[in-house]
Amino acid sequence: MRAITIPEPGAADALVLAEVPDPSPARGEVLIDVVAAGVNRADVMQRQGFYDPPPGSSPYPGLEVSGRIAEIGEGVDSFAVGDQVCALLVGGGYAEQVAVPVGQVLPRPAGIELVDAAGLPEVTCTVWSNVFMTANIQPGQWLLVHGGSSGIGTMAIQLAKAVGAHVAVTAGTQEKLDFCRDLGADLLINYRDEDFVEKLRAGTGNHGADVILDNIGAKYLARNVDALAINGRLVTIGLQGGRKAELDLGKLLAKRGAVIATTLRSRPAAEKAAIVAAVREHVWPLVESGVVRPVIHSRHPLQQAADAHREMEASTHMGKILLLP
Repeated sequence: MRAITIPEPGAADALVLAEVPDPSPARGEVLIDVVAAGVNRADVMQRQGFYDPPPGSSPYPGLEVSGRIAEIGEGVDSFAVGDQVCALLVGGGYAEQVAVPVGQVLPRPAGIELVDAAGLPEVTCTVWSNVFMTANIQPGQWLLVHGGSSGIGTMAIQLAKAVGAHVAVTAGTQEKLDFCRDLGADLLINYRDEDFVEKLRAGTGNHGADVILDNIGAKYLARNVDALAINGRLVTIGLQGGRKAELDLGKLLAKRGAVIATTLRSRPAAEKAAIVAAVREHVWPLVESGVVRPVIHSRHPLQQAADAHREMEASTHMGKILLLP
């Protein structure tokens, strides 16, 4: 089969389409003929040499796909050959085929095109596991999402609104903020010329954020703590703004706050399966009813993966970027 490989870490042109060995499903796995693969920041970090795949996993980038099941491994009885599915991966999605544990596979939601379904697994699992399972957002509480127009941001807005929470977002242009508003965001903050702590306090009656979903990391740590409400939960899922920062424990204690750092890719298969099962139970009905939808910005042929990465790094996209083998 063909897959995107990374012979040497580097810029976008480090992504090389090559012939590689065909995968085969092990016990408890299915083999998927890939129709589309989602592009994520983690893929960019892997290409740059900053985010190696876990030991024993595929060396190719790609953390989510949609497609049709081509082969069933031993012990699998919940899907059949030909089923249309999407899946959360540990890697290997930038390819024509990928083998994945059956616990990380979801049926294509009714009403969603198979190609567009590739934009669902990573964002739904990330948002549900962090905002709901970990931070336990409740109706009427405030969620602050940094990067509201990103793939994760667009899903976080929709899911939080679906359960009755209020949503504040940061973004860098008015176009992106308007896009977030159309998805349901209540409070819009341009991080380029507005202080998100002050704007959040003003917009929430000095309450602050009950939950913050942060992909920036060190650069925003101190101000995120300032933005927390009493009993607030800061969930950090990315390091776009650096790895090291000082934490004022006095402020955190005064707010009875929590700082939680999580990743999805390196979790054991059993944990991922539990998250996927929760997404199927709680999120899939919202998708199938039209309350929540995948937001797709662009689609690129697999051989143009470098262009897809350049688009992501330019941060001009709103929603998900897909690759089509």
